[in-house]
Amino acid sequence: MKSAAPLLCLLAAVMLLAGCATGPVESRPSPTLPPAVPPAVPPTPGPVPTPPPRPPVSVEPTRPPVQVQPPPVTPVPLPRPAAASYPDEREGRALVASYLPAPLKDRDGWAADIFAAFSALRLAPTPDNICAAIAVTEQESTFQADPEVAGLSRIVWKEIDTRRERLHLPKLLLDAALLKTSPDGRTYKARIDSLRTEKQMNSLFDDMISELPAGKTLLGGYNPVRTGGPMQVSVAFAEEHVKEKGYPYPRRGSVRDEVFTRRGGLYFGIAILLDYPAPYTQLLYRFADFNAGRYSSRNAAFQDAVSRLANQPLALDGDLLRYTDGAPAAEPSATLNALQGLAGQLGLSRAEIQRDLRLEKTPRFSATPLYTRVFALADSRTATRLPREAMPRIDLKSPKIQRKLTTAWFAERVDTRHRTCLGRNRSASP
Repeated sequence: MKSAAPLLCLLAAVMLLAGCATGPVESRPSPTLPPAVPPAVPPTPGPVPTPPPRPPVSVEPTRPPVQVQPPPVTPVPLPRPAAASYPDEREGRALVASYLPAPLKDRDGWAADIFAAFSALRLAPTPDNICAAIAVTEQESTFQADPEVAGLSRIVWKEIDTRRERLHLPKLLLDAALLKTSPDGRTYKARIDSLRTEKQMNSLFDDMISELPAGKTLLGGYNPVRTGGPMQVSVAFAEEHVKEKGYPYPRRGSVRDEVFTRRGGLYFGIAILLDYPAPYTQLLYRFADFNAGRYSSRNAAFQDAVSRLANQPLALDGDLLRYTDGAPAAEPSATLNALQGLAGQLGLSRAEIQRDLRLEKTPRFSATPLYTRVFALADSRTATRLPREAMPRIDLKSPKIQRKLTTAWFAERVDTRHRTCLGRNRSASP
């Protein structure tokens, strides 16, 4: 046992040196050791020869790995609501023709012009809409592009005489001027005596204003013809509509001239009847608006609510402000006065009330604080929801009207024609 101790110590020392040699490089310098195997051939003295040049090695660009595509999967289409396709011209004409009254002269022409207006305005050609246009045309002109007006010559003579007296012009001077030959070869007097339609009357006044020596003085650029065409549409509306949306047809004359054509009269008439958003539950109120002005039925219901709150009668005519030449007048209306008396209950200043009332001819009025607060207060007072539409109470006045008529009479007559129109297509169906 004693003789083995020196051997064990030597072995331990060798193992300790081996463990120290495998430590981190930066702990101490590495020892320089001789090569384990000497070179078999000693190096040759002298310069080392340069090896011959090697041909360049072409390296192909790395290509992306080929992606293995999974087999195509056909997607399952999601259910979508069917979009109603707008009919083409042929289909549209046939659809309109199926609702037109029979017999009707130039039935295809009327159908073409009615559908052209719907297409230009992008209005839905539903039975209700088509029959609304047909019903108004029947009521206004019985499908005459330039309807005759009874007693038109007498109406014009009365208008001319009234303006002559207002201007203090001698009658002899005016009579002499009217004996002048007009552009169509007849005297102005002869043309007035033979007047039958508004189109003739419109042309007459245009010639008188531009050609007569006293024409501009007498008429001052004023043409009394304010409506025309198969739907008796307002000339002022047509002119404003063209400014906003243009005109889809070639125009040979003025907008006023287009109103008196079948094509133009139908286009403007259908536009004023249907081309605006109205929250009515029945077409009856659109027919009333056509006669009394857009949103008159909505505004008449608003006036009724104001009348209840103020406990005073108001004319339910649909005009919330007074107007002069189409612009709000300085004189306050009865509706404005009643609302100003309710200003404290509504939480609105007088300026805010007037601001909102100026929107009465637009769809935005229904969203104003004035409109919403009036109905909220009126509904709570009456413990019921008041109607948001009412028939305007207006007496119709015009040189062409020979008896007492109202907006309600007009709207109800058109509504009856509308129901009759809807029955025509059902009668024709197998």
